[in-house]
Amino acid sequence: MRTIQFREAIAEAMSEEMRRDEAVYLMGEEVAEYNGAYKASKGMLDEFGPKRVIDTPIAELGFAGIAVGSAMNGCRPIVEYMTFNFSLVGIDQIINNAAKMRQMSAGQFPMPMVFRGPTASAGQLGATHSQAFENWFANTPGLKVVVPSTVYDAKGLLKAAIRDNDPVIFMESEQMYGDKGEVPDGEYIIPLGVADVKREGTDVTIVSFGKIIKEAFAAADELAKEGISCEIIDLRTVRPMDYDAIINSVKKTNRLVVLEEAWPFASVASEIAYMVQDKAFDYLDAPVQRITTADTPAPYSPTLLKEWLPNANDVVKAVKKVMYK
Repeated sequence: MRTIQFREAIAEAMSEEMRRDEAVYLMGEEVAEYNGAYKASKGMLDEFGPKRVIDTPIAELGFAGIAVGSAMNGCRPIVEYMTFNFSLVGIDQIINNAAKMRQMSAGQFPMPMVFRGPTASAGQLGATHSQAFENWFANTPGLKVVVPSTVYDAKGLLKAAIRDNDPVIFMESEQMYGDKGEVPDGEYIIPLGVADVKREGTDVTIVSFGKIIKEAFAAADELAKEGISCEIIDLRTVRPMDYDAIINSVKKTNRLVVLEEAWPFASVASEIAYMVQDKAFDYLDAPVQRITTADTPAPYSPTLLKEWLPNANDVVKAVKKVMYK
């Protein structure tokens, strides 16, 4: 096993798939000459050249459309957005074309493409640069949505996403690119749609994904000191969602807390809460609790931002609530 950074795992996954398949290419703002805004494509221009690592203008709608057209013609594009906040400029191509082309063409046009880049907050970047849209994209049939939380998962899931014949939204975090983790020396693939039990427990299930899951681990450590055993499930893939993993865990622990870094209305947590009450109602010993950001645009003030974001203390309170403690 090697220890590498999150950004290196992303670059390795893309590079390995580009060596494997000449139809794969990368395009986006500053991905080539600058080695990526977060250095997640470092060295790729030197290896693959400007025809396969392409710097684009600041025109997300334009290069998203180019990617859709190229996917229809046999290419396998990877589109990098500097943040998913900027994907809103190109969302027409993602929702109205990429997600629907396979069905509208009666299967004649598979759409093997990946839209990737950072999601959610990354410090004091203001309301328009701190948004999590996992639930937006997961609401759209035809799209797969992946949000890794570890270096190991990031590489294995991205390789699977690039090989997938449907469009995949692959969401990272600016605050995780420097994270370090172990990855194998050889090739490995993590299948989409399979959650991971990151920590086994007996008293309560905590479901989360992406960088905010770190708050769940911090809370679980504190709760363990009080004799409360938390099982932590990392969704890894928001859509397709591994409902079975969640249901089976709830049948064991009888309690559920869902943690995500997004607004509460129509959130991923809302979907999970519905499915659990539908499939495992008789196993619940307490109402499902969800923890989200506050239902406002992200504040710029560091004091307000701290209150806006979910944290480990919020998780501890929610767990104690379902434990009636």
